[in-house]
Amino acid sequence: MNFQRFYDTWLEQLRQLVQQLSQAPTPPTTDEHNHQLRQLVQKAMTHYAEYYRAKSVASKHDVLAFFAAPWTTALERSLQWIGGWRPTTAFHLIYTESSILFESHVVDILRGFHTGDLGDLSPGQFRRVSELQIETDDASELVGTMYGDVGRKMERLAEILEKADQLRLKTITSLVELLTPQQGAEFLVAAAELHFGIRGWGITQDRRRGNN
Repeated sequence: MNFQRFYDTWLEQLRQLVQQLSQAPTPPTTDEHNHQLRQLVQKAMTHYAEYYRAKSVASKHDVLAFFAAPWTTALERSLQWIGGWRPTTAFHLIYTESSILFESHVVDILRGFHTGDLGDLSPGQFRRVSELQIETDDASELVGTMYGDVGRKMERLAEILEKADQLRLKTITSLVELLTPQQGAEFLVAAAELHFGIRGWGITQDRRRGNN
């Protein structure tokens, strides 16, 4: 289907964006570096917004295809929540990355050195992440309830899928907005690498099943 071709292209462009984000100077030490990082983060966010825009248009023609999602692996589909990733996953990723980075340079942080990465989140940032997580949990529960009541009404299914996708995009956007450009870049790279990792593992599993 047309969306599958779009997805393959979109995913390859995401890989290129992740490479650019990974190669950007961190921590940014000049105004130029800061500007470059902000532009790359914005470019990545625009890329995600374009994905959800294209998905919204395509789902109105064949919403069931986005629950079957033949362009994904069996592993990816087993982890899906209403046609995509569960929004609360983003918060688990933030906490995990922050903990790993904090532990890797805890001595420097305790000596008063600021690394500026996800391991160096401020108390205010942690508080806001926690507040966003509660808001997202509540919104996810509401959308999940709607999904459970949908029955066989295809038009309602498309509406609920769009609400779930809007929540996914809003979650990423809200988190990136409360982070610094460096932290935002690290979060986007970690999220994409998690996506690539699960997909790669899923492809390997699907091939093994095919061979069997």
